[in-house]
Amino acid sequence: MTPFDIARSYNGTTEGPGPADNPVIMEMYASVGHDWVEHDSVAWCAAFVGHCLERAGIRSTRKLTARSYLDWGVPVEVVDAQQGDIGVIPRGSSSWQGHVFFIDRIEGAWVWGLGGNQDDAVNVKRYPVSKLLGVRRAGNVAPSVTMSVEEVQGRLKELGYHEVGQIDGKIGPRTRAAILAFRQDNDLALVPIIDVALTEALENTAPREIAPERASGAPAESRIVTASNAQIGLGVIGAAGSIGSQIAPALVEAEQARDMAGRVFTLIGLESWLSNTLPWVGAAVFIGVVVYALRAKAARIDDHRTGKTP
Repeated sequence: MTPFDIARSYNGTTEGPGPADNPVIMEMYASVGHDWVEHDSVAWCAAFVGHCLERAGIRSTRKLTARSYLDWGVPVEVVDAQQGDIGVIPRGSSSWQGHVFFIDRIEGAWVWGLGGNQDDAVNVKRYPVSKLLGVRRAGNVAPSVTMSVEEVQGRLKELGYHEVGQIDGKIGPRTRAAILAFRQDNDLALVPIIDVALTEALENTAPREIAPERASGAPAESRIVTASNAQIGLGVIGAAGSIGSQIAPALVEAEQARDMAGRVFTLIGLESWLSNTLPWVGAAVFIGVVVYALRAKAARIDDHRTGKTP
């Protein structure tokens, strides 16, 4: 079921009579993390919307303030509003007060909202469209955005936000982290969504600056660097041991060899060939390990200095 379908299933729910509390409404508070609320007389329009979202498997703001939904999801133009979108209007005399509901429909100058705490009940009520402070929709990409998710990911990587990870068209944890980092660097609202403000900034922003200390430094507590250093050390010791084991017998044989014929005979013997060659093969393997480890370490440090990795 969609959040709007769930909301409709509560149509007609009212606050408890007199001092009594309706347990259904009390459960709404608890479902968004406010089980401390003692009575259903506490404004519950945001609890109602949040409860319906959470039941549908969508994270709400988990706040009891209606205006918290002005930063939830993605913005939608009023003319593009659909049934099930969330609308927020002012209520009360304070700037933080408001009322939030699911949009049922918009007809002319009126928006019909399915909400809780509307005359102490869940029902459909109309409000002037002109009062809408904002319309929001679940998701990460605003309908008015022209850049695809892949294009946003690619542009973030071009600008130095390598934490975006793989360019796969999916908004996962790494892409959200890159979006938040870019937004913070460019004084945008800290919400992990792709909207017009984000895409315009992506198109007009210079690449991310790299701090001087990072550009000349090395990653702290890097497992790759630590492992590379260990491999380099073991490789050097192993190569030295293999070469040493070969050189010592060779010196002895050179002393013992009396003529060229004896040395040729030793070289063409299979057993002697293997005993002489294997140490060099082992040395070559150890040297290869050292070279590989050096390259891995250099690549990790370069990624750190260019901002590709933490």
